[in-house]
Amino acid sequence: MEHFIKPWLPSPTEPSYTFINASVVDVVSGTVHSGSTVRTRGGKIESITTAVGSPVLEDGVIVVDLDGKYLTPGLIDSHVHISGTPGESDIGKMLKPEEIMTAFRIPYVCRDMLSRGFTTVRDCGGAPAALKSAIEEWLVPGPRLLRAGHALTQNGGHGDFREAHESQDPECPSCGHFVGLARIVDGVAEAIHKTRDELRQGSDFIKVMGSGGMLTKRTTMEHTQFNPEEMCAITTTAAAGGTYTTVHAYSPESIQQAVNNGASGIEHGNFLDRDTAKLMAEKKVYLTPTLVTFAISADGPGSDMFPTEKREVYRRSLKAGLEAIKVAAEEGVEICFGTDLLGPVGIFQSREFALRAQVQTPLDVLRSATVTPAKMMGLKDVGQIKEGFVADLLVLESNPLDDISLLGQPEKEVLGVMKEGRLCFSRLEGVKALLN
Repeated sequence: MEHFIKPWLPSPTEPSYTFINASVVDVVSGTVHSGSTVRTRGGKIESITTAVGSPVLEDGVIVVDLDGKYLTPGLIDSHVHISGTPGESDIGKMLKPEEIMTAFRIPYVCRDMLSRGFTTVRDCGGAPAALKSAIEEWLVPGPRLLRAGHALTQNGGHGDFREAHESQDPECPSCGHFVGLARIVDGVAEAIHKTRDELRQGSDFIKVMGSGGMLTKRTTMEHTQFNPEEMCAITTTAAAGGTYTTVHAYSPESIQQAVNNGASGIEHGNFLDRDTAKLMAEKKVYLTPTLVTFAISADGPGSDMFPTEKREVYRRSLKAGLEAIKVAAEEGVEICFGTDLLGPVGIFQSREFALRAQVQTPLDVLRSATVTPAKMMGLKDVGQIKEGFVADLLVLESNPLDDISLLGQPEKEVLGVMKEGRLCFSRLEGVKALLN
C-alpha cells in the first residue's frame, strides 16, 4: 500500500551488490586493505572480507569487479546552502530567492552534489523541511540532508539583506522577520521563541550568525553579533530540544563569545588565534572552515558575481583561513569539511580538497569529510566502510591518501557513487547505475 501511495519509493526487491578486488580505505586507521570484498544488502554494508577466487553468484546480487580501484566512504560537506541555486547572476537574488523558482531548481543542485560523491550534506540556512522528506523518499535524488532551517541573525546583522530604507514586517514589528536564508531575532525572549520555532519546524540543529560576513552590507567579519545572554538563550534552548548550535564567526572575539555561551561548532573561523583554538579544544567545539568560497570570490571563475572592492579582503581571509586550520589542528580542534558556495559557483565544491591539502595531510582532509562530521552530526552509522554501517560508498580511480587534491576532479576520479545501497552514478565499464 505504501508504494501505491508513494510510487517513487525504492523497491524492496532492489539488488544488492558485491564489490570484489577492492582497495578499501580505512579512514580511522589510515590504511588501505587491498583484495577486499564488500557486500551490501538492504542499504547497509553486510560484510567486508578478503576473499580468494570467484564470488558465489546469488540471485538479486550484482557483482562488480573493481580491479584494485579504491573504495571510500561517501563524502560529507558540513556547510552548504542548497537554496542558493544557480540561475541568477545577481548575488542579491540568490540570497533572497524566489520561493517557487527555487523549489524547481533545488533538485538540480542536489543531484549535482551527489554526482560529485557527497552523500551527506549539512545545510546551514535556507533548505526547506519538505526537501529533507523528498530526499529521504528518493523523490529528489540527493545527499542525505541535515538542515538548520533558517539561520538566526540580529536586526541589521549578517543575513539581514534588507536595504536601509526597507522597514520591518508590519505584522511582526520586531521579531521573526524572514530575509532569505535567515530570520531576525532580538532579545532573550525572542531568541528562545524563535529557536523553539525552528525546532518545531524540524530543524536538525540551530545556526546562529555570531559575526558579520562577506556579503551583508553594514557588517564586517570583525563585528560580534548577539550579546552573551542572547547567545546563551539560543544554545540552551537548542540543547533542551535535543540538538546543538553552530555559530558563524570569524574573529577571536566572536568565536570566544559563542564557545563560552554553549556553541558546539564554529563555521568559517578564518581569524582564529591560538588562545581561541585552545578554548575550542578544551570545550570540544568543532571547526568547519570554508576556504573555497574565499578563493572563488577573490580570483576564481565566477568572481565577477562578487563585489570587486572586496577582492583583497577575500584574499586576506583565505590566507588567514589556511593559517587558522594549521593552528586549530595543532591545538587538537576537530575539523570538518565545508564549502559555503552559492549559485553557479557551487560546481567548484570539490576544489576545497586542494586548498585543505596545503595545510593538512590527505588522511586528515579525508577524515574531515567523512568520520569527523559524522560524529559531529550524531550519525553513528555513517562515515566509515564498516559492517553494519550505511552503504554510502565511492569508487575512486586513485588512492586519496596519496593525493587528496585529486578529489577536486570528480569527473575523472569518482567512478561510482552509492548512497544507502543504491548505485546512483557509475563511470565503471559495463556497470549501470540508477541516475546515469
